[in-house]
Amino acid sequence: MSEAEEIQAVTFGLGAEIFAVPVALVREILDYREAFHIPNGPDYLLGLTDMRGQGISTIDFRIKLGLPPVTPTPATRILVIDVPLSDRVLVLGLVVDRVLEVSTFRADQVEAAPDIGVRWSSDYIGGVVRRAGGFVVMVNVARIFSDEEAVTLAGPRAAAA
Repeated sequence: MSEAEEIQAVTFGLGAEIFAVPVALVREILDYREAFHIPNGPDYLLGLTDMRGQGISTIDFRIKLGLPPVTPTPATRILVIDVPLSDRVLVLGLVVDRVLEVSTFRADQVEAAPDIGVRWSSDYIGGVVRRAGGFVVMVNVARIFSDEEAVTLAGPRAAAA
């Protein structure tokens, strides 16, 4: 990737932190709605959300990253993304506190993922961009879930089809 290349990303907030995922992986942004509960799933799995007749596995991204859950607000959104796995693409809904904007970053602005300690595993972090007022954490969506978790998340959707 040349230094002049640009990365377009959807930025979103979880608490005071700002995260981003590449625009190319975002299918849709939905208003928050309660998911259809699926029993015996991981604690971060809220259930299924209907997206034009398709059941999308929906997770609480705060819980997945080790943050405390919060009550949804009018700003809460479901970011429907494509998660590229080794053998397929998993369509997943991420419940986030708020969606901010589409931002453009130059490739040379993205710093390597730092070792940030206990709060988040640095495996999830594709890089960090410095901006006035703080940082934007670029999420590597392919590394959010282990292979076992991906199978669990794909299971309910396959069962609903």
